[in-house]
This record gives sequence, structure tokens and C-alpha cells, in this order.
Amino acid sequence: MKKFDVIVVGAGPSGMMAAISAAQKGCKVALIDKNKKVGKKLLMTGGGRCNVTNSRSVEEILSNVPGNGRFLYSAFSQFSNQNIIEFFENTGVKLKEEDHGRMFPTTDKSKTIVDALFNKILSLHISYFPNQTVTQLLLDNAAVTGVSTISDDFFAPNIILSTGGRAYPSTGSTGDGYRLAKSARHSISHLYATESALISNETFILDKALQGISLREVSLSVLNAKGKTVVSHQHDLLFTHFGLSGPAALRCSSFINQLLAKEEPFVTVKLDQFPNKSTSQLKHELSLLTTSDKSIKNALSALTQERMLIFILQKAEISSELPVRILTEKQIEKLVDLFKNLSIKIAQTFPIEKSFVTGGGVRLKEINPKTMESKLTAGLFLTGELLDINGYTGGYNITCAFVTGWVAGFHSAENID
Repeated sequence: MKKFDVIVVGAGPSGMMAAISAAQKGCKVALIDKNKKVGKKLLMTGGGRCNVTNSRSVEEILSNVPGNGRFLYSAFSQFSNQNIIEFFENTGVKLKEEDHGRMFPTTDKSKTIVDALFNKILSLHISYFPNQTVTQLLLDNAAVTGVSTISDDFFAPNIILSTGGRAYPSTGSTGDGYRLAKSARHSISHLYATESALISNETFILDKALQGISLREVSLSVLNAKGKTVVSHQHDLLFTHFGLSGPAALRCSSFINQLLAKEEPFVTVKLDQFPNKSTSQLKHELSLLTTSDKSIKNALSALTQERMLIFILQKAEISSELPVRILTEKQIEKLVDLFKNLSIKIAQTFPIEKSFVTGGGVRLKEINPKTMESKLTAGLFLTGELLDINGYTGGYNITCAFVTGWVAGFHSAENID
């Protein structure tokens, strides 16, 4: 009979940290995963470099978790992003900080992080069972007693579900955890794609007029049906053959999906290429450029990339080859408006299966925020993306995964007499 103190289901960042946390408290721990190797999705993060956490304050980190970040205050008071940094440095992994507080291994390889976690698992003598799909929770009188896989039964008074959401199912995140949680009487909120690229049917997108253009530190705002700004993000943006990608677009996606869920036919986003300049400032700068005999295209070339400038001039119905000095005040105002308020209709985002993160999940009112233990089923803990928590790109989701995993592991160990 396979008996343990704690069984962790899922060997992603949350599950591995949960197993490590429980084992460090002296528990006999089993880590069960459906994949052949641990950390399959983790290897893909940060473009294969693994944005392992973020260095900013807890307050700032949780402000970057729009999906119920406040729920995590108690968890972060026990194990924070600084503890994550210390954990990896203590395992011999050197980290470096990049823009917006993002932390990466100095090797620029996700494998460095996965190897550090797995080596720690081996050193703590955690029993690892790969290629095992958990089919059901074993329950008795509203308490867990173990799990069943296709080939075996495993028994423990504490089960930690760290199975992930439904994003990138090729990595094993096929929604198993939701089914298992439901069997323990939990309810699941509406699931939707977050950190997802935006799809647009605008003519200039379909024509690929701006495909490949990358803009630095622009502002992208999501507007509701009344034209009111729901959220704005200042970050990098990429025009693609299908629409918009890059951090600014990804950060807007969850809000767009929530608006589309209200059966709006499309959602409008507004692009401001000069978010740090007021309309009057930009108008003044453009006016100063209109005193030469240069063509409009050459005189305004420093403002933005050539294809973008030509696109803006075409939208304003201004010939790029005319001398810049003939621009009227009204034309300058039109250009300023297009630079600061370019509207783009978004039809949809990529589906959950092709998105980075799943929004929605196990309802948080059913979870103890201090321990990550179920309020409905004794001994059952839930962590990471399985919960109704989601953050922006920038190391925030993985930070939440590590934090909830560590807290669940720590408190599951405290349940052992």
C-alpha cells in the first residue's frame, strides 16, 4: 500500500514548491504527475528563459494580479517573492533583474529553474511518480483519504491539487483539477483566456499593413460599450498578422474577454503612441517640425517607424510626399488624435488553450486564504492556476503559483500529528 503524509498532484511550479515545502517540515511526500518529466509548462515560460518572479514590493505585485490578488495577502505574508529569490539563490541559481522588476536565471534558460526544483525534490527524498494521471479523489465523510490513478491507489490525509488550469493543454493542463475539485463539492467560476493575444478584423490588420511593427512603452486602453476606459496598460506592443500581441495586449485580454462575455459584438481598444506627452505637447512638437521644406514623411520620420507613420498619414488623408510646411492646424490636430487615440476593434482573443493563463477557477470563498485548504473537504488543498486567481505577464502568475504552493505544503504538514 502506498501511504504518505501528503500527496501533491501536478509537478508544475506550484506543485513542486508544495512538495518541497511539506517535505522540509519532515513529511513523507508523494508527487504525482501525468507527464514524463516535471515542469513541462515551466520550460516554456519567459520565452524559454523563465521569468521566475518579480522583485517589486508585495503591494505592487498584488496590484498586478487583477484576478483576485487581494486574496493572497495572507499567503504573501508567509512566503513572498523575496523568499522565492532566496530559495533559488540558496540552491545555487543566480538570478538577474530586467525591466519592470522581472527576475530571470543568469543562464537565460528555464531548464536551470526546473533542474533546481527537481534536484531539491530528489534531495528531500520525495517520492516522484511520473506518467500517472489521477482519475479521482478518495473521500470519506467530507475528508480526503487519497487518490486513484489509472493503475494504482495512493493514500494520505492531505492532498494538494496543483494541476494548473486549461492553458496549453499539451503541457498536461487539461482541466483535470476542476473535475477533481468538483468531486470534493467545490464550484468553478467562469473560465476565460487571460494573457492572450488579441484578434482583430480591421482592414489594416487583414491587409497586414502593420504586421511585425513593435512599439515600445505605448499605452493600450480597453473601452466599454459606452466608450469609457475600463483599464489602460503602458507597455510594449506588437502588430501581428491576426491583430495585437506583446505585453500591453496580453494585459488587456482578460478585460476584453469579460466584456465579450456580456455578448458585446466587439471591444474597442485605444492606442496612444505617446502616453507621456499631452495632446498639447505633441501638437506643439509637430508644429515645430512644420517649418522646413522637407517632405512630410521625412520631416516626421523621427516620431515613429516609417510604416506606422505612412499608415497614420493615410488615415489622416495626408500625402506623405507633400512639403511639411503646408500642413494646416486642422491636419496637425488630426495627426495628433491618430497618434494618441487610434481605435482598433477586437473581435476576440486566442482561446484558453492557446493562451498563457486561465482566468476563473475554484471559487475563493471556498478556500482558507491563510492555508489554501478547502473549507468544504478536510485535508484538501488547492493552489496556483487552479484557483480563481490570475496575474499579468511579468513573473506575477508564477509568483502566485510558488507562493500558494509553499503555503499549502507548509500547512498540510501541520495537519500531521
